[in-house]
Amino acid sequence: MKVLKRFFLLIDTLFEKVALGSLIAMIIIVTLQVFTRKLFNYVISWSEEVTLLLLCWFSFMGIAIGIREKLHLSIESFTSKLPPAVIKVIDKVVLLATIAFGFYLLKYGWDFTVLMKDSTLPATKLSNSWAYAVMPITGFMMIIYAFLQLIGIDTKRHKIEGSGH
Repeated sequence: MKVLKRFFLLIDTLFEKVALGSLIAMIIIVTLQVFTRKLFNYVISWSEEVTLLLLCWFSFMGIAIGIREKLHLSIESFTSKLPPAVIKVIDKVVLLATIAFGFYLLKYGWDFTVLMKDSTLPATKLSNSWAYAVMPITGFMMIIYAFLQLIGIDTKRHKIEGSGH
């Protein structure tokens, strides 16, 4: 169990670092692009394309991190009026739906990634697969986070790090 927790923490940490790296790279590229355009009247040809890719990756990864941290919206004003047993059932149904959506992203995200492998982006000539590759990764992480929550393991980051295991 200790090895499994360490493995999960390693994957989780890597996943979060890629998301944060995407955000930092986006900020740097957009700032550089604005300065070069305003000061030198020069537009970096690949900046918009790379920023769009990074935004896509950051946004999808943010979905999974939101599931990990239980940050997604819920209607508590409705559920707070229900008995605790019903709330538990609703929470389980939501987690099962999240897992199902994770499988959807995993399968169709992979299909799109493979389908777009021969198509390239105009400025960078990168494969269009890069735009879709985040979907199966996000789906996989959603499945992991939701499954762990379903079996009663708290996935919030401060809980995992502070567990001492």
